[in-house]
Amino acid sequence: MNTLFQPYRLNDTLTLANRFMMAPLTRCMAGPGLVPTEQMAAYYARRADIGLIISEATIIRPDGQGYPNTPGIYSAEQIAGWKKVTGAVHANGGKIFAQLWHVGRLSHPFFHHAEVLAPSAVAHEGTVPRMRELVYQVPRALTEAEIAQLVEDYAQAAANAIKAGFDGVEIHGANGYLIDQFLHHASNLRTDNYGGSPENMSRFALEVVDAINARIGGDRVGLRLSPGAYVHLEGDARDRAVFDHLLTELNQRNLAYVHLGIFDDSLTFDYLDGRASDYLRARYDGHLVGGGNYSAETAAEAIEADRFDLVAIGRPLIANPDYLAKVKQGDALVPYADTMLAELV
Repeated sequence: MNTLFQPYRLNDTLTLANRFMMAPLTRCMAGPGLVPTEQMAAYYARRADIGLIISEATIIRPDGQGYPNTPGIYSAEQIAGWKKVTGAVHANGGKIFAQLWHVGRLSHPFFHHAEVLAPSAVAHEGTVPRMRELVYQVPRALTEAEIAQLVEDYAQAAANAIKAGFDGVEIHGANGYLIDQFLHHASNLRTDNYGGSPENMSRFALEVVDAINARIGGDRVGLRLSPGAYVHLEGDARDRAVFDHLLTELNQRNLAYVHLGIFDDSLTFDYLDGRASDYLRARYDGHLVGGGNYSAETAAEAIEADRFDLVAIGRPLIANPDYLAKVKQGDALVPYADTMLAELV
């Protein structure tokens, strides 16, 4: 357990106070204009003893929204709201990254009165969470010109995050959202420069990484990935080759870390030969963040076994703002319950 509480050096720019990270947790608590609130600032500040906080997923432009009241980082008012959050975290000695998000085909015109855009015209079946009356639409496939604009919008969102006082950004390339939709055959049916081969299917993700690195520096950039399709997507054995290529390319780039996006790391995937975390560890040379239903004890065991370097904690941090202190002292944790989502504590 002591290893978890030791400082951890990511790079020349960032050293974390410990190996814990706060996983991005969508709470749908932004105010009018999708502006972060004072309540959100207090919520994050109470957890500032965690080595690195990853903010709730934050939309890069209006058509990236897929859930009610999720914060943005594209307007002056949103940037000002986030400054209150980052200022509160820094005042308590913490570090915080903004997670940059576009949901792609998981959006709905209800939120932005515009077309739903995605790699291909393949709808996700089902309804919008928290708004079950909204059925997912068939998206329009992005043009290559629109993809280029999205790359620029991601880079601008990263610059906005630094302006808002964040210590860096995490690119949300996981969990079946826009970037992940390009990386999986179930959602990418393209035959142009962004589909059909591992090189083409990886292109958008790499262009986003390169654009953000050029704008704010790779030392301040993390990337969340889901090589195993388990939510919002169906898996395909051909996806393995896409991620093999993507990770080879990422090994040639400067990143703060790669973060596995999964709810339960005990899941195994035939085409990955087991757990997604083990697949990433075997192929990515940089710092790896594990997550997916780990306790402090099981995380310590995994880190000692060199399965990953840091651990992202999610729902236990919703239930226990004082998570780190309780773990240090060996105190019992308050169990998480869905009812806790109704308020920021």
